[in-house]
Amino acid sequence: MPMPLYEAKAQFFRMLGHPVRIRVLELLQEGPKPVRDLLAAIEVEPSSLSQQLAVLRRSGIVKATRTGSTVVYEPACGDVAELLAAARRILSVLLAGQQDLLDELRHTEGAR
Repeated sequence: MPMPLYEAKAQFFRMLGHPVRIRVLELLQEGPKPVRDLLAAIEVEPSSLSQQLAVLRRSGIVKATRTGSTVVYEPACGDVAELLAAARRILSVLLAGQQDLLDELRHTEGAR
């Protein structure tokens, strides 16, 4: 029996559920990057980056090309940029709501 769409979506979001993977996808929005540039920007152990890149590659969200000893990664499709932008918009709204609550808390604390 085929996987229900909601399960496929849940698997997709689980695949995104690691800070290094999100950071890689953000960096790749600027254009294809060799692993050495990703390592310099993210500052994680090479083995950790390699593991996270493998997850992204297996999922099909990024693709890798090798030239000699250099491996360059890039997004497999342009929709990743839209997804990251939507996440930023949603987080902005959520964090603004938290800021409102924090401001209210500070205001009530000062009234004591």
